[in-house]
Amino acid sequence: MPTHVSVLDTTLRDGAQREGISFSVKDKLRIALKLDELGVAYIEGGYPGSNPKDAEFFDRVRTLALQHAKIAAFGNTRRAGIAVSQDANIQALIAAGTPVVVIVGKSSRMHVTEVLRTTLEENLAMIRESVAYLKDHGLEVLFDAEHFFDGYKLDADYAFETARVAVEAGADCVVLCDTNGGSLPFEVSQIVADVRRALPGVTLGIHAHDDAGVAVANTLMAVQAGATHVQGTMNGYGERCGNADLCTVIPNLQLKMGYRALANGDLTILTDASRFISEIANLRPDDHAPYVGHSAFAHKAGLHVSAMLKNKGSYQHIDPALVGNDMRVLISELSGRSNIAHKLRELHLQVELNADEIQALSERVKELESQGFQYEGAEGSFELLIRRSRPDYVPPFEMLDFLVLVEKRSDKDILAEATVKARVNGVIMHTAAEGDGPVHALDRAMRKALLPFYPQLEPVHLTDYKVRIIDPQSATAALTRVLIDASDGVRSWTTVGCSVNIIEASFQALLDSLELPLLGRAPSQ
Repeated sequence: MPTHVSVLDTTLRDGAQREGISFSVKDKLRIALKLDELGVAYIEGGYPGSNPKDAEFFDRVRTLALQHAKIAAFGNTRRAGIAVSQDANIQALIAAGTPVVVIVGKSSRMHVTEVLRTTLEENLAMIRESVAYLKDHGLEVLFDAEHFFDGYKLDADYAFETARVAVEAGADCVVLCDTNGGSLPFEVSQIVADVRRALPGVTLGIHAHDDAGVAVANTLMAVQAGATHVQGTMNGYGERCGNADLCTVIPNLQLKMGYRALANGDLTILTDASRFISEIANLRPDDHAPYVGHSAFAHKAGLHVSAMLKNKGSYQHIDPALVGNDMRVLISELSGRSNIAHKLRELHLQVELNADEIQALSERVKELESQGFQYEGAEGSFELLIRRSRPDYVPPFEMLDFLVLVEKRSDKDILAEATVKARVNGVIMHTAAEGDGPVHALDRAMRKALLPFYPQLEPVHLTDYKVRIIDPQSATAALTRVLIDASDGVRSWTTVGCSVNIIEASFQALLDSLELPLLGRAPSQ
C-alpha cells in the first residue's frame, strides 16, 4: 500500500468561488506562500483564461521562492469543433508558464449531450487532444474527470472511457470528481475501487464537494480504495456548500491513516495556516472546526475537566499540539504559550523571553482577543505586541491625540479632514490634512507629522484595507476589526485595530503600520 498521498490545494481557484470571497492578487500570493510553508504538493492558482486577475497572479507567482509546492493552472479541454492549437483557453494555460496544468473534461454523457451540446465521440476527442497537446509542451497534466461519479451511475462504460482516453493521451493523474457533491462514502469507495481495477498502475485522485455533508469522508474513502492524490481547500471554502476541507483531510490522512500528505510532514502549522487564510478571506474562522477550531480542544463540563487534568487523552482524540492547536479549559484557560514561542521563531525576532514572560504575553493576547483583536493574519501588530512588552522598548514616536471631521453641505462633495498631535524626539507636532475619506485624511495627517523626522516612511503605502464586523447583532454599535496591509516596496506587513468606533480601529491599525518599519531607526535631527 502506498504511504504517500499528494495534496492539491484549490483554495485560490475553487475556494474563491465561495459566496462572499474576493481575493486580490496580493491575497493570493500571501496564501500561496502560506500553503507552500504548510507543505502541500500543488497549489492551483486559478483560471488564466477567465480573468486578468488570475493572469496577473501567474505572472507574479513566478517570483516567489516556493520550497515545496508546484503551481498549477486550471482550464477546460478544447471547445467542440475547434482545433486544440487554436483554442484560446488551451493557449492561456501554456502562457501561464506553470509546470503543472489541471484540465477538466466531462465524464457524464448527460453533460456532454445536454450542456456541451456535442457528441460523445467529440467529447472523447476533446479530452484526448487537449491532454496530448499539453503533454507535448512538457507539462505535468492532471485530468479532472468532472461529474465522474454521477456519470458513472448514469453510464459506467462511458465514464470509464473518458478516464481511459485521458490516460492514453498521457495524463499523469486522473482525478475523479464528485462535482455536485451528492455521492455518499460507500458509493465513492465502490466506484474508485472499480476504476482502480480497470486502470491498474494509473495514479487516481479525488475531488469532492460537500453538498451532502460528506466531502471529507468521501475523500478518505477514495484514498482507502486506491486514490493517491487528493484535492480540496483550506477551511472547506468553495462554491455552494464548499469543498473537502483540507484542514480535516490532511490530519486524518497523516494521524489516523498513516499516510504522508505534506512535503515537510509538519502538521504543527496547520491551525496557524487555517486562521491566516480565514483572515485573508475576511471570513470569521469556524471555532468548532475539527483540529483547527478555537474550540476543537476546549473543555467546559466539570467531569470532563476533572478527567483531563488526570489524563489529557481522556477527552481528546489527539494531542492538539500535533496540529498547532491548544487544549483549553474554559474555567481557567491554560493555552497559548506554544503559539507565542512558535511565532517568535517564525518572525525571526531577536527577542529572548523566559517562560514567565511568554505566559504574560500569552495572557495579554487572550485579553486583547477577547476585545476583538485577532493576530493570526496581522503579524505586524503581533511583532509590535511582543516588542512593546519588553521593558527597554522605546517607541519611535507617540500619537497623543487625533480629531477627524467629515462634512457634507448641500450639493458639494463630502469633505474629510483630520488633525493629529504627535511627539517625536521630544518635539510636539500638530498637523492637519484632508483626504478622500476619514481614514485617508487620518493617514495623511499622521504621515505629515512623522516624515520630517523619518523620511524613510516616504515609500510606505497602504496596499489593502479590510473591515470585519465582529458582532453584527449589535447593528451600528457593532465591534469592528480593521486589517491594514502596508508595504515599503521591499517587504510587506499587516496590522490590526479593533473598536466599536471604526475610525479608532483604523487609527490603531494605521499606528502599527507606521511604527513597525521604524523599529531600530533613530529620528532625523
